[in-house]
Amino acid sequence: MGRERSRALAAALLAGLLAACTPLAPKNQPVANPTPTPSPSLPPLKFTGRGTATQPVRMIQQKSNRKQYELTARSYESTGTQGSARATLHQVHVTFYDADGSTLVASAPNALVDQAAKTVTLIGGVRATSSAGMTLACDTLTYSARDEMIHGVGHVVAHGPNGLDASGNRIDSNISLTRTRMQ
Repeated sequence: MGRERSRALAAALLAGLLAACTPLAPKNQPVANPTPTPSPSLPPLKFTGRGTATQPVRMIQQKSNRKQYELTARSYESTGTQGSARATLHQVHVTFYDADGSTLVASAPNALVDQAAKTVTLIGGVRATSSAGMTLACDTLTYSARDEMIHGVGHVVAHGPNGLDASGNRIDSNISLTRTRMQ
């Protein structure tokens, strides 16, 4: 009987020690969220980066598992918080993808990517070519990821493979340059 009592006492002691080492949360108490929420007063972050000729800086924007654009650049500076960052890029080359499979390939000396506005603005003399062979030149070209349209401003010139030549100060179009309004 003494031996059984020793074992029972040892088991009770061990259980007490284990309970003391791993305390349980009190019942009916909310469990703390293990992921801290960011404070709205955090300062914006600043990032800079530089690519090379063989490994440029690369940004890809997707919507519903479909690529909207792929952008490469020689260098960038980005400031902001997650979801509202703005990046300035240099020596930019970007391919915009339309839902119908057509593309528009554009290049410019600089670009501004605004994450909150969901825009890419090519700046400083833009040259673009559609997959159908249409060319476009303008001072500034803005792509809106929300409506998947481009908006060009300043010295707009368009040439089509079918002999189309047009010029104006503003162009609004889809990626394939098939639904276009020029002023």
